[in-house]
Amino acid sequence: MIQYSLKCENDHSFDSWFASADAYDKLADNGMVSCAVCGSTKVGKAIMAPRVRTTKGKEAPAAPTLPTEKSAAEQAMAEMRAQVEQNSEFVGTNFATEARSMHLGDAPERAIYGEAKPEEAKSLIEDGIPVTPLPFMPTRKSN
Repeated sequence: MIQYSLKCENDHSFDSWFASADAYDKLADNGMVSCAVCGSTKVGKAIMAPRVRTTKGKEAPAAPTLPTEKSAAEQAMAEMRAQVEQNSEFVGTNFATEARSMHLGDAPERAIYGEAKPEEAKSLIEDGIPVTPLPFMPTRKSN
């Protein structure tokens, strides 16, 4: 196991454990490492202090385990996500197009969620189309 200090494009810092350096590289290259704060997948390694063992003959301490219980914030996020997924239609990467079509009256109004590029989201907001970012990445639905 290896622990990395990570930083996203929005300057959020967080730590994460990986099975190996290769495992981190593979996950990061495939956009599967995301910021714990904003969800950005543009994440890189931050500067870290090395860990050096100073006593000989002692076993290295075991890697810390992740807590099994969710914190109150994690529980609230999970509940919010479930609420959104149960009461909205997932439109994937067509979010900006669908939101604009509903706003113009070309598509029936309904609750939707999906993905939008930053420039698409900015354009929707500038055009007065009510949208809000969700604090989690949508679950990818497959056909």
